[in-house]
Amino acid sequence: MEQRPKKLLEQVSDVIRLKHYSYKTEKSYINWIKRYILFHNKRHPREMGGKEIEQFLTHLAVEENVAASTQNQALSAI
Repeated sequence: MEQRPKKLLEQVSDVIRLKHYSYKTEKSYINWIKRYILFHNKRHPREMGGKEIEQFLTHLAVEENVAASTQNQALSAI
């Protein structure tokens, strides 16, 4: 039986678990990745780069007024 390729967020979960991060961190990172993808109109992260990351982080800082530590967590996730 042939296995289907894993979806992006399933791959992310696998890597986070391999690194022994907490369940709470896994959920937080997945949430940030989802927000990043939705912010860029559901584009796949492999189609994006530094410019899109900068746009997202700027949006978080300017529009959502998040703290620097929150921006760092978002950056670590994506």
